[in-house]
Amino acid sequence: MVSIALLTVSDTRNINNDDSGNFLLLEAENYGHKILERKICKDDIYLIRKYLSDWISNPDVEVIITTGGTGITARDVTPEAVRPLLEKEIDGFGETFRFLSFQKIGTSTLQSRCIAGTANGKFIFVLPGSKDAVMTGWQDIISHQLNENTKPCNLVNLINRLKE
Repeated sequence: MVSIALLTVSDTRNINNDDSGNFLLLEAENYGHKILERKICKDDIYLIRKYLSDWISNPDVEVIITTGGTGITARDVTPEAVRPLLEKEIDGFGETFRFLSFQKIGTSTLQSRCIAGTANGKFIFVLPGSKDAVMTGWQDIISHQLNENTKPCNLVNLINRLKE
């Protein structure tokens, strides 16, 4: 199992009404993962980068998951905050997420700019803010890729090789 840092990006959410963050916290723990840290921050590109940079440099963090700020409005800046920090993007994550999401919400999925990638030996997943979207991302993709029993391959088995 892996150690995870969770970041909710929102101008309106707090610990009490952060349904998406609360879902991720409970689900990750139910799968046996350890939540090292959880933060909620405003839609501010530099604040997002600060939290992510701290976690990227923390040797105890293996996976970072963000929720929120992936839409197309002026305040949605999470992908712009994260991309410069990534060493490699995992294009298939966004493609797969939008494919799965299309089956549930149709063409509205084109508004999702979720991404994933690696930085300093960590996996970073950037999810939309809605609980339904977070459920899709976690239940249909991330939970499987953080499970070493997922075949034919999974991401968790690559963690130690990311720094080679």
